[in-house]
Amino acid sequence: MDYSRYINRSVARVPKSGIRKFFDVAATMPNAISLGVGEPDFVTPYHIRNAAIDSILDGETAYTSNWGTPSLRREIAYYLKNRYGCVYRPDNEILVTVGASEGIDLSLRTILEPGDEVLVPEPSYVSYAPSVVFAGGEPRPIPTCEDNGFVLTPEALEAAISSKTKAVILPYPNNPTGAVIERQALLKLCEVILRHDLLVISDEIYSELTYREEGYVSIASLPGMWERTILLNGFSKAFAMTGWRVGYLCAPAALTDIMVKIHQYTILCASRQGQVAAEEALRQGREDGYVDILVMRQSYDQRRRLMLKAFRDMGLSCFEPLGAFYVFPGIRKTGLSSEEFCQRLLKEKEVVCVPGTAFGASGEGHIRCCYATALDKLLEALSRMSEFVNSL
Repeated sequence: MDYSRYINRSVARVPKSGIRKFFDVAATMPNAISLGVGEPDFVTPYHIRNAAIDSILDGETAYTSNWGTPSLRREIAYYLKNRYGCVYRPDNEILVTVGASEGIDLSLRTILEPGDEVLVPEPSYVSYAPSVVFAGGEPRPIPTCEDNGFVLTPEALEAAISSKTKAVILPYPNNPTGAVIERQALLKLCEVILRHDLLVISDEIYSELTYREEGYVSIASLPGMWERTILLNGFSKAFAMTGWRVGYLCAPAALTDIMVKIHQYTILCASRQGQVAAEEALRQGREDGYVDILVMRQSYDQRRRLMLKAFRDMGLSCFEPLGAFYVFPGIRKTGLSSEEFCQRLLKEKEVVCVPGTAFGASGEGHIRCCYATALDKLLEALSRMSEFVNSL
């Protein structure tokens, strides 16, 4: 049977993730070491797991409100106000989602009409552009490069805006480059955004993983930006809770009122036990100074510096990542494309990295390596990679 006439052509044209094919091959190689998965190697802290277990034993197995439990939303509001200076009402400006990924989808389906354009700085997370397409919009990439720290500049933003532009995605700290955008640079972007009356979708999932004294600055906290920002965040990266699938979005009530409509018809609510665990993560963090995050961030920082030095010792150019848990070394001097480099590295040395092109065309000449990997495996992977680079 020919199914082509039954399939949405826009969806069919979207390529599958450029990350997954390497994992499928690696799964057949027992000695392979993966630097490809963007997932903490830490187990979710015990007190968080235990809170969810207690919830199950207490018989808390029913649906929650579409918005999420009131107590979790209050904790999120407290956390955002005290960590980043972002003030949201828990009752109608915070929506608990199935991971930050659902937040991306809800945001785009809420704001886009067919043909609307969304500006996407690249390299960046693989889901942005496809999600724009699925929502009926047109993604417009804005290339960034190592020379400007892989950060979106106001000049590049200005040049990309057209009469159809409705929003810009702000993906910092950045996956895959580890780039972080500073306050002064954000303020300059705000001038362009305000002048052209754009919305901002700010993906802040790596906000706690920032390795500089200033820490993270949310664009929603800057003058004139709260009313035009959709803030996305979650618990996967900072609290090592990837499998729990709990995230949240924050926005003015006029937007969240539409988002919850989509959410209630397609998802209903995030898992109750996931919400209980997330609430425990924030409540305990409020009491102990977010020590869980601090311990993990210190470990990531050690590995970050290790990898940066290792790649530079190999003779590869390597931008210093100041956020997230990725390194994005340049491999042009090897004479191989990003795809060729990763394929040969996997075949010859059984190390999984991701071609930079998986994150947009401007990622060519780079590979993404995740350092959220056990230190012994990281050291072995770097040793194998050094042998491979030297052989070239």
